[in-house]
Amino acid sequence: QCMSDGKWSGILPQCQPVTCAPPSIPEFGVLSYRLLKPGNISYFMDTIVFECVPPLALFGNETATCQANGTWSSIPECRAVTCPAPTGIENGFLNFAVRRTYHYNESVSFSCQSRYVLEGPKHSRCEKTGNWSTKPSCKEPCKIPVKKAVVLYEGEKKRVQNDLKEGIMHGETISFYCKNKEKSCAYTVPVQCVNGNLTLPFCFKERGFFSSLVKTDPSNMKPCEDLK
Repeated sequence: QCMSDGKWSGILPQCQPVTCAPPSIPEFGVLSYRLLKPGNISYFMDTIVFECVPPLALFGNETATCQANGTWSSIPECRAVTCPAPTGIENGFLNFAVRRTYHYNESVSFSCQSRYVLEGPKHSRCEKTGNWSTKPSCKEPCKIPVKKAVVLYEGEKKRVQNDLKEGIMHGETISFYCKNKEKSCAYTVPVQCVNGNLTLPFCFKERGFFSSLVKTDPSNMKPCEDLK
């Protein structure tokens, strides 16, 4: 502070160089750093990076910084981590996995049974916690809940009773034909299969034997969009 006698109070600070000696390396650890000057001395604010020899896991900060007091900010540990033998998933299975304990960062992969769709990460990894990362799930296909109908599937007209006996797979979409009685035209309503669930649109009417003989099927009527 500037005093009344025209002098500065206190003692002016000094800038001193600070160095850090090479840090201790954790057991089974590897150290990597880039020195800006020759020798094995690091300077204030220099950083180093720690790694662990596989399959050990690093606990703590992977980076350390040379601090103003001449010490490093932190030194991590390298520990052995194992996960129990992985289990399968519903309607799916493990690919070529051996029933044993697994080490940190090892992974296994999953597949689904026929016509089931894998959703989520295909691989699950042994994590630091000793647990497996998120597993995928297998989503069910959908049966078409009508006996007879013409629907639009992958851009083509299909007969449910002939072409879609096994239904459609999770995530796929089919469109049902609905009738606009006032304009005597038809329009389509898309419906998606979601894990075995497929809900018919309210406007769709399943045609009985008699009506199929005397009335035009909505799939053969003029599209309503053509009337706009």
